[in-house]
Parts: sequence; C-alpha cells; structure tokens
Amino acid sequence: MSIRRLHPLSVIVLTLTLALVGWLVFRGPSSHLPEVESLANFQTADAPLFLPEDGQPRFRLHQLSAWDRAALPEAVRFDAPMGAANGALTYNAQPFWEMNEARGGHHTGDDLNGIGGMNTDLGDPVTAVADGRVIYAGEPSPGWGNTVVLAHRLADGKVLQSMYAHMHEITVPLGSLVARDQKIGTVGTSNGYYPAHLHFEMRESDGVDMGAGYSSFPLNRIDPEEAILELRGAPEDRPAAAVLPSALQRDQPWNLIELSPEDAARLGEIMQQKE
Repeated sequence: MSIRRLHPLSVIVLTLTLALVGWLVFRGPSSHLPEVESLANFQTADAPLFLPEDGQPRFRLHQLSAWDRAALPEAVRFDAPMGAANGALTYNAQPFWEMNEARGGHHTGDDLNGIGGMNTDLGDPVTAVADGRVIYAGEPSPGWGNTVVLAHRLADGKVLQSMYAHMHEITVPLGSLVARDQKIGTVGTSNGYYPAHLHFEMRESDGVDMGAGYSSFPLNRIDPEEAILELRGAPEDRPAAAVLPSALQRDQPWNLIELSPEDAARLGEIMQQKE
C-alpha cells in the first residue's frame, strides 16, 4: 500500500490553521481580567464585568441573542427623529442611496437638517422613532461622532434598527428602554467634521455593526423615509399608547397647538380614570 504524501502548501495551511485555533482558545477573553472572588449569589457576587481594559464594550459583529430579541419592546408606531412627528420643520439634505462622487459611494442613510440650514439646528433634540432598546451608545470613530443605535421588535417578531449619528451629545445610557419620541440626544457636527445635521439610518439586522456612511451595496440598510411611512402604525388624529405616560407627566399643560380636539378628549378620559 502506497502512502499519499501531502503537498507542502497543504501542510503549511493546516499548520497555520491549527496555530490560529490554538491561539484563540488559549488566549481567552483577556489576559488581564481580575480573578473572580465570590459568586455565592447574584447580590454578593464579586466578579469582574469582563469589559476590555479601556472600559468600552466591543460591538463589532456583536449579535443579539434570542434573549436580547425577546426583551425588546414591541414598536407599534414609528415617527420621524427630528421636527414634528411627521418630519415637519426639517429637510433631507442627502437622501438614502444618493450617489456621492466625492465620497466614492452611495449614501447609506438620510442627512436631516432643521429648515434654517447650516448650524442653526445645532443642539436640537433627536428623538427615538419608536419604542426600543439602546444597543449602542458611544463614539465608534471621530467621523461618526456620538452615535446611538436602537433595536425595535415589530409585531411579527422581525427586528429593525434605527441609527442616529453625528450627534452633539447622547442622553440615554446603553441598555436602557426608550419610548417613541423620547429625546436620545442632540444634533451635532461630529467633532466639527460637518455642518450640524443628523445622519439617520434604518437597518434590518440582528447585530451591531457601524459600517460606513457610503457604500457600493446597501447590505442591511433600508430607505429610512419609506420605512417610517410604512410603519407609521397609528391614526394621525390619535397618539399611540407609548406617548400617553409622558403626556401625563408634563410640567406644563398641553395646548391646542400640540393636541387636536380628539387627542385632548382622549387624554381627558384617561385623567378621569386615574382620578
């Protein structure tokens, strides 16, 4: 019986593969994590949080688990992230998938501005488009600036993400639940890289991946304006349930400019029920 000899290139590839697997296995999550002192119970546990040494969680290619998806609140209605609920008092300076020759690709989101243009909208509130959970809050790069990513669960179980970038500040912590129209940050300039505006994206994804603002392929990005129009989900003359708790906690009464007669009547009924 003759023994078939492996090609030298195959031996090299196999050796490198085994070496890489061994390095990944024995390297572990970090070589500088403190030892676990006690795990007697969850209240007295004395264990490291297993974050990297710089204290920043790693999100690249992070996938939401089944538990993460199940914990997402159901998003029953979607609104615009700036201006009025339907996007009034704003304009789209660079729409989704518009070709930008200078950047060498198609725009992966919408660039939203206040109607004054330039930096007149600097510091304006940015609000959550729907009920969701904060799955990213930080600065992935100087060009992105302060960025928030929310995950939303639709009625059919599908997960959508909304991304808000170039912000001046972030006002919600990682992992928190947010309600539709809740302030999550303010319009910024991404560390002075651009005139003030909000880069807004909608994605079909179960993971967290910042990606690039310009691309040759849409990948998991979808048209934000079309998505919000399709998912509005509530009559225009009545607020969705998610807005009512914040309405009842306002410091100042609602006025006729903010509420239609139908909305005011419904809030009056709820106030009577609370009394």
